[in-house]
Amino acid sequence: MRAVASFLLIGVLGLAPAALAQAPAASPAAAPDPNPLTAEARRAVDRIAGNLLRMAEKMPEEHYGFQAVPEIRPFAATLGHTIDSRTRTCASLSGSGAQPGASALKTKAELVATMKASIAECEKAFATLTDATIVGVVTGGRGGPRSRLAAVYGMVAHDNEEYGYLAVHMRLKGVVPPSSEAAPAR
Repeated sequence: MRAVASFLLIGVLGLAPAALAQAPAASPAAAPDPNPLTAEARRAVDRIAGNLLRMAEKMPEEHYGFQAVPEIRPFAATLGHTIDSRTRTCASLSGSGAQPGASALKTKAELVATMKASIAECEKAFATLTDATIVGVVTGGRGGPRSRLAAVYGMVAHDNEEYGYLAVHMRLKGVVPPSSEAAPAR
């Protein structure tokens, strides 16, 4: 019995090097993000910004003046308002002093370009933020002084709210909003 057990042990140990040679090399553990709060906030900002940009690009030019009901702004004005709010928030985060002006714009080309500029303004702001600075207080805006993190999430909430209004405009014109498009097949 001992001979059989020894034989099996030798066999298993003998196969171990071959099995290890077949196993993929262990990948080094990813270094933890030194600024997880800032990274998480940036992902939320980038996600809605991408949807807003794709929306601006996707809506046909002839529907930019469409107003679903008299109580809400036309598509172009709603998009312009959203862009101005984003620009104002990100400029306050970075201290760049960038001034909004999209609310007065009417054409697709102007609003798409201004949306791209607001994305660049937010990228500039996030380049200066860390977890230590994102919890610092900024002044101004609705509600008075608040942390940069609260300002970012306020912007994300506002952007999502306005995206909902813009999606109604698109649906009423038979255009599928970007967030509702089918995911590409894998």
